[in-house]
Amino acid sequence: MRIPALATLTIAAVLTATPALAQTYDPKYPVCLQTYGISGGYIDCSYGSLAQCSATASGRAAQCITNPFFAGAQRPVEPRYRRGVH
Repeated sequence: MRIPALATLTIAAVLTATPALAQTYDPKYPVCLQTYGISGGYIDCSYGSLAQCSATASGRAAQCITNPFFAGAQRPVEPRYRRGVH
């Protein structure tokens, strides 16, 4: 009796599970708009500047964040040391 009940419960759990939506960070833009809502939020990475994003976020439950996957982001330059010629 336990095995059929467990199997039924497992099948019901698998069939009622909903797929999770993937967050997309567009690597072409440096700024993202993160919105919040009762039914969930989303992230929209289609802004070229913080000012542009802030204008869109104004008056909404949203904030502007830097895109962690921005392809144009530059890594800090490490100092190059020269070997002295003796």
